[in-house]
Parts: sequence; structure tokens; C-alpha cells
Amino acid sequence: MSYTIGDGMVALALAGGIVGYLYLKQLSRHKRMEIVHQERMAAMEKGIPLPEFPFEPAPERRPPDPNVLPIMGTVFFSLSVGAMIVLYLNLPAPSRGDWVFPLPLAFLGVGLIAFHFLQGEPRR
Repeated sequence: MSYTIGDGMVALALAGGIVGYLYLKQLSRHKRMEIVHQERMAAMEKGIPLPEFPFEPAPERRPPDPNVLPIMGTVFFSLSVGAMIVLYLNLPAPSRGDWVFPLPLAFLGVGLIAFHFLQGEPRR
């Protein structure tokens, strides 16, 4: 497989974007720490007691969304059925049997939808 200069440029741009994002994230965290430090120093000079706060707020835990499983199941099922139809209609006659390749994704989608409805959560 031969790669072109364009492929290398895309890889470099992607790596540069990731490194740039991480740098900007670290820079904003550093600036926030500097501001907190300056506020604390000013409060210490004035003799104002400050409570201890964590530098990073703790992420709050949300309960899992019960609609994720049926949505993912519907997406998997519809994409795989569409891919099966396209493969069956567009493949040449000798390889027309390859329409079954997306079938595992269809089963995964049906399984996710069935699991959602068979979970047995009581109704209100």
C-alpha cells in the first residue's frame, strides 16, 4: 500500500490538532490555578480566612438514561437492514449471497431493543 503526501499531511494535522487541544486545556487549567492562587494570597494579606476548595470540581454522577438502549438498537437495526438491502441490490449475481454480512448488527439491534423491553422495570 502506498501512501501519498496528502495522507501524511492529514495524519500530521490530526496529531497537531490533538496536541493543540491538550495544550490549550492544560493552559486554561494553569491560568485558573494562577487566579485561585492570587485570590488566596490577597485574602491572606487582608487576614480573611478562606475555606479549602478542591481545584477540580468533582464530576456529578447522573443515573443512566433508560432511552439509550432502544435508540442504539434502532440505529443498529435500521443501518444493518439498509446495508443488507443495498448489498443485495448492488452486488453482482455471483456474490449476491454477501448480503448477510450486516446480519450480526441487525441481531445486535434487535437484542438491545428486546433487552430494553424485557428488563422488567415496574410501571408507575
